[in-house]
Amino acid sequence: MLPTQLRFRDLKARNIVTNWVTLNNWINNEGFPPGRLVGPNTRLWDESDVEAWIESRPAGRKPSPAIRRETEVA
Repeated sequence: MLPTQLRFRDLKARNIVTNWVTLNNWINNEGFPPGRLVGPNTRLWDESDVEAWIESRPAGRKPSPAIRRETEVA
């Protein structure tokens, strides 16, 4: 059985990532699989590699606290 290949639009459709900037950060800093270039503007990822990366992530990442600005009215 051949592995399923995913394009960036497939990653977006599966709500894995929303933009290239985040994806590049994940590749460079978070261990996301780099995929492989198959054309000048086409990169593919093996579905199994992406699923393995997702499974390796901590399950309960805490969101960063929101910064609230309270202003005093004089």
